Amino acid sequence: MTAPHVGRPVTGAAAERFAAGTGRFLDDLGSGAAAAAFVRSPHGHARVLRIDLADAERVPGLIAVFTYRDLTGGAREPLPVLIPHAALHSPRTGLPLADDVVRHVGEPVVMVVAVDRYVAEDACRLVGVDYEPLPAVIGIPAARRADHLVHPGVVGNVAACMVQENGDARAAVSAAPHRLTLRLGVERSAAMPMECRGVYARPDRDDRSLRVYSATQAAASLRFALAAVLDLPADRVEVVAPDVGGGFGVKLVHPWPEEVLVPWAALRLGREVKWVEDRAEHIAAASHERGQQHEVEVGFDGDGHVQGLAVSFWHDTGAYTPYGIIVPIVTSTQLPGPYRLGAYRVEFRSLYTNTAVVTPYRGAGRPQGAFVMERTLDAIARFLGADRAEVRRRNLIRPSEMPYDQGLTFQDGRPLVYDSGDYPALLDTALTRSGWRDFATRREREPGKRLGIGIACYVEGTGMGPYEGARVQVDTSGHVTVTVGLTTQGQGHGTVFAQIAADELGVEPRDVTVVSGDTRRFPYAAGTFASRSAVVGGNAVALAAREVRAKALRVAARALGAPPDELRLADGAVVANARAIPLATVAVLANPLRYAFDHRTRQATQFALDADPDRPPLDADDAPGLDATAFFSPIRSTFSAGVHVAVVEIDPDTAEIALRDYVVVHDCGRPINPAVVEGQIRGGVAQGIGGALHERIVYGDDGRLRTGSLADLLLPTAHDVPEITIDHLVTPSPLNPLGVKGVGEGGVVPVMAAIASAIEDAEGIVLDRMPITPAELWELRQKHGG
Repeated sequence: MTAPHVGRPVTGAAAERFAAGTGRFLDDLGSGAAAAAFVRSPHGHARVLRIDLADAERVPGLIAVFTYRDLTGGAREPLPVLIPHAALHSPRTGLPLADDVVRHVGEPVVMVVAVDRYVAEDACRLVGVDYEPLPAVIGIPAARRADHLVHPGVVGNVAACMVQENGDARAAVSAAPHRLTLRLGVERSAAMPMECRGVYARPDRDDRSLRVYSATQAAASLRFALAAVLDLPADRVEVVAPDVGGGFGVKLVHPWPEEVLVPWAALRLGREVKWVEDRAEHIAAASHERGQQHEVEVGFDGDGHVQGLAVSFWHDTGAYTPYGIIVPIVTSTQLPGPYRLGAYRVEFRSLYTNTAVVTPYRGAGRPQGAFVMERTLDAIARFLGADRAEVRRRNLIRPSEMPYDQGLTFQDGRPLVYDSGDYPALLDTALTRSGWRDFATRREREPGKRLGIGIACYVEGTGMGPYEGARVQVDTSGHVTVTVGLTTQGQGHGTVFAQIAADELGVEPRDVTVVSGDTRRFPYAAGTFASRSAVVGGNAVALAAREVRAKALRVAARALGAPPDELRLADGAVVANARAIPLATVAVLANPLRYAFDHRTRQATQFALDADPDRPPLDADDAPGLDATAFFSPIRSTFSAGVHVAVVEIDPDTAEIALRDYVVVHDCGRPINPAVVEGQIRGGVAQGIGGALHERIVYGDDGRLRTGSLADLLLPTAHDVPEITIDHLVTPSPLNPLGVKGVGEGGVVPVMAAIASAIEDAEGIVLDRMPITPAELWELRQKHGG
């Protein structure tokens, strides 16, 4: 590569557009569309006895009211199980509109379409629904007891059961010199993007086609889902993701009920229909995550080496399994983290409850796994009276052992093999940057304060397949357009992909435009999730740009009369010794139209004639234009890793917990844009703080939501997030041309574990679940003598 943009904190055009307030989000579109609203279940579990639409149908401005009985075709069928798995023996998904039974608060029952949202909401309030409440199954203990069932015929409320083992873990635990048993838990939380979900559908009656704008993380996948459900040819469905204000996984599910119903209604009514979710709907009806309970048996020697680890856990999957069992599989396979375990066994059961569905949320099962592994190592250190960092060091995988096979199967069915990394170096850097070794002295300098320091290590599987693609074009002005099927929700794709293309083609990033999330422009993509965009999409951009570069050199070589290997791309031109051809001119030469429109085309024509007037304008194996499309399909996932160290100060009277310092040392391979990498890490840490100290989804025993607004479901503010010190270690991945690994979720993964470790250090009280509030910590103090 000739231009040194990769590795620099370049600011892209997209970032400048957002900073200027000129983004266009879902709710900025469709100002003239009819508005949809939904009557949703107020019960966790109930039978629908009767729906009375009479009063609602008299509301002026009403266009239509739909119940399940009105739906047709695939809209009457249960929503798909997106990722089936052999261990998911009892999959269940909901209907777009509930028929006879509702199974969680917020489940849609009736759809109203009116001239605007105000009228639609008024009509919703006048819809009469008679329910017969049924016993609700709330929480993992109730699901395990199975006194009541969420779904008839699903024995014990168990949706899935899966076991993986590397070695005989139970025997290793029994034979170890020391053994501990732990019970650990993480409670529910939920993604809260700035922009909630939304759908806007525009039908065309003449050719029975449909354009759908959705705040989605998977535009291409949603296109195929809608084509299947609505029984339309795929080439009659277009899906566009406009600017999307955050996703974090909650916008990955496709299709949501609303993504089926709004397009269905648009086709049925022959007019544009739009729905934008409000925050109360989002908290109740969108997906949640995190809820798990673990039982751990660990055997270890006198130095703290883990000889066997056996984990059983129960995962709360909510009322349905639209995204399969990805979350507990990720927990189970990435729980070992960066450690070499003598033997490991994990068994999980995924349980139905009468609550909102559980699907991946930033971290996607990894925070739970890291919490369990790191709490276990802290328990070993406490038992032995050893330094917590030293116990971790003794169990870390060494660089000489890379690639390291954990003997497990990752969620995509491929072996879980760590590709590269230097975990001891990560630990050493984190200890130095945080002042770990001198913390006792720091305590002495600040008498009267309850200070604690905690540590947590982690790995993050990133960059999974199956593929992503990119198209790179150079037009006759010399401008470069990169088109990808990936969507973006604020990750900086436009900046990063522009840097990659700019370096390959010898231009400036400002001369590159990135187009994403539009199936009209690029129809094939898997989606934006699992820290995969830079790894899979970025390498697709690099491969496509390299094809364009190779063609540009071939075309320019003909005009310059020089071998391609003597040419290079720099400063927007193809250069050979003292001669140069602008890339814009090369683009004209690559598309010889025989017409001269301006000075560029006249210059290009003259170049071609001067070079060789007898040769055909194109080589036999060339197509017109400086244009290439490439796909990258990884052989397996890459693994980022890191170490977090947290310092807390806890009020001795009120038990209020304040983060004083936070250190992150991270390895995501070769960083394309350090500013984007650090932004991802800081955002992840902030969400992790929320999960550790603030966010908790709470249901009553009747299934009603107790945390239905942001007055009850607390989120971290700037006051709660300390200055974060970030350092980087670079071990390039050998699995892709750019040597990159993902970074999108790593910032959140170990935060709960690091903060729990720090609170425990400050208070001398063992913490076995998260999140924790000051009130809960105060109660723990009373139980342990204050």
